[in-house]
Amino acid sequence: MLVADFRSDTVTRPTAAMRDAIAHASVGDDVYGDDPTVNALQDRLAADLGFEAALFVPSGTQSNLIALMAHCQRGDEYIVGSEAHTFKYEAGGAAVLGSIQPQPVPQAADGTLPLDAVKAAIKPDDVHFARSRVLCLENTWHGQPLPRGYAQQARALCDAHGLALHLDGARLFNAAIAQGVEARELTAPFHSVSVCLSKGLGAPVGSVLLGSAALIAQAKRLRKLLGGGWRQAGLLAAAAMHALDHHVGRLADDHRRAQQLGAGLAAIPGVRVEPVQTNLVYVHVPAARLDALRDALHDAGILASVGSAPRIRLVTHLDINDEAVSRCVQAFAEALR
Repeated sequence: MLVADFRSDTVTRPTAAMRDAIAHASVGDDVYGDDPTVNALQDRLAADLGFEAALFVPSGTQSNLIALMAHCQRGDEYIVGSEAHTFKYEAGGAAVLGSIQPQPVPQAADGTLPLDAVKAAIKPDDVHFARSRVLCLENTWHGQPLPRGYAQQARALCDAHGLALHLDGARLFNAAIAQGVEARELTAPFHSVSVCLSKGLGAPVGSVLLGSAALIAQAKRLRKLLGGGWRQAGLLAAAAMHALDHHVGRLADDHRRAQQLGAGLAAIPGVRVEPVQTNLVYVHVPAARLDALRDALHDAGILASVGSAPRIRLVTHLDINDEAVSRCVQAFAEALR
């Protein structure tokens, strides 16, 4: 029985066609700026998403950290959601490595930061306070695209108070597909955007930071400082280019399977499923059945992140097919009978 891995969309493996693209990539030394495939990837995403320049980096965590360090000086502050990835799941890098203070703001149920709360969090120009420099948003958040029009409102607030606006766009293309718009429309309000290529798009590694030419010039220095300068990275950029060519539109298949998974699980007595909007499915099961669920998933060849909490995240991606979705639903049903 083939194992079906629902833990994350980061677990995808390169397709045969992507491996072929890697094998035939033109490469150079990216630290010198002469890897043609890296340069093509950066130029392409900058043009596609409406920015002056872009930088290919090893990870989304590094991309977000570089953006914050480029926007801020030591002792500055960024405003961020209290459940956001940049605040909660990136090892405190902004504070540890950038000496940038996070100012968390509780997020609303749709992932937005209430703008009146953001405004209240902006510090006055006073020597007692860290200087508020950046507002950081995330799209998608728990699988939910930011509501249409919200980013434009956030940008207006930032402009009024001299803040930069950064987007952690880890699943930006999922948001665009779900909302039926071009990704460029979603990035337009932001001064900088981090786009992950190794989640739903299925590339083996890498993210791209986008911004002004001046910001990306600073970002290149920071990437080197953080140990992210790489050499013949065109092998990885070729995988990313293949993903952009072939794996964006098919995100709709992941969303469809997530809907099927959510509907199948919701039909099981004792299971509650949160509304499914993209490729993330959040399921609540009775705590007393977690051990039985682990056993049932193991027996069915299903990998899932089942911890001690009754809320479980399941993720669809290009390595999950319809049969895997059915098998997952059957395993839940078996455990919760």
